[in-house]
Amino acid sequence: MGEEATKVAVPESVLKKQKREEEWALAKKQELSATKKKNAENRKLIFNRAKQYAKEYQEQEMELVQLKREARLKGGFYVDPEAKLLFIIRIRGINAMHPKTRSILQLLRLRQIFNGVFLKVNKATVNMLHRVEPYVTFGYPNLKSVRELIYKRGFGKLNQQRIPLTDNSIIEQGLGKHGIICVEDLIHEIMTVGPHFKEANNFLWPFQLKAPLGGLKKKRNHYVEGGDAGNRKCLQLKQNLTPTKFGGNVITSLLECVFSLS
Repeated sequence: MGEEATKVAVPESVLKKQKREEEWALAKKQELSATKKKNAENRKLIFNRAKQYAKEYQEQEMELVQLKREARLKGGFYVDPEAKLLFIIRIRGINAMHPKTRSILQLLRLRQIFNGVFLKVNKATVNMLHRVEPYVTFGYPNLKSVRELIYKRGFGKLNQQRIPLTDNSIIEQGLGKHGIICVEDLIHEIMTVGPHFKEANNFLWPFQLKAPLGGLKKKRNHYVEGGDAGNRKCLQLKQNLTPTKFGGNVITSLLECVFSLS
């Protein structure tokens, strides 16, 4: 009886703390389990979507080859459909720039030299490009160009911060409400100029490209005059096999061996 009387009662605050910690541990365990389940479902969904996109791109390529073959057999030639997507790069600074031109460049999010952005082709954008053509160079990117740009130079905008696209969860946070949950979804939306192109393009931070090796040729002249400005018609990524001072081979161009992606 004496020993029982000498036992000290546990304070109520300690009991509440133990109960609270147990509840938190249980909630954390449940949240972790739910996250693992969701990630497993997302991985399966992402794999299926990537497979579907690959099939879609292959079918489009085969259809294009078939149409060109049929046109050639009939003695004619196939005219490619009008491009819906542009990639624009700023190549000049602000010296002697008209205020209207400067405001258009800011509207296009081309605030620095060698900034690049995707743009949907329509009447409004074409009119703007005419005004800023001496200060930019642009062309029509193919699937390989879009994919390498986003994978190698892609940054997203979350809470007004520039976040590298190192994880699909970043894309899901920014564009999940539009059904875009992974990099391949983002590439598909940009490449096809889908219904949520505006949201996807605004999510992408303007691409910051490296200056070309050896500098620009004649940035004050139009491309058709042997310069760098204006429309380049076809925009492709080509691999320059010239070794750099760091050794090895790198992709050094975005516009016909001009802008570096390495």
